[in-house]
Amino acid sequence: MQIKLSGTVTLLQVFDMPRSLCFYRDLLGFAVVQQSQPVDRCGWAWLRRDDTEIMLNTAYEDEFRPTEPDPDRTKAHQDTILYFGCPDVDAVYEYIRSKGVPASEPKNAPYGMRQLYLQDPDGFGICFQWKLP
Repeated sequence: MQIKLSGTVTLLQVFDMPRSLCFYRDLLGFAVVQQSQPVDRCGWAWLRRDDTEIMLNTAYEDEFRPTEPDPDRTKAHQDTILYFGCPDVDAVYEYIRSKGVPASEPKNAPYGMRQLYLQDPDGFGICFQWKLP
């Protein structure tokens, strides 16, 4: 049997949904496709930009949410990186820096990719990359 696939969607557990929506929707330009409630303080949201999709889910139900993220729960976030194909990595760098987002300058990787790394509000890695000519 051949399995037909039509994409993949990554689910990220986030601490503060309004903050995460501000990052992915307002800063990176993702549109909300669906969400569990029609407000920013929702428990789950599915976002899309062009051919790229992600889902965000709150790590805690509201009544159990601590005042700060649990470091033991979030320490593995640094091991997760979302790689987005992006033809103009340098323009993204200029844009996000103008918005106050910390990021390393884009670099050329030895395997032929121009890459820009940063972190989302929960410490998940983001890399915008494109194949070098």
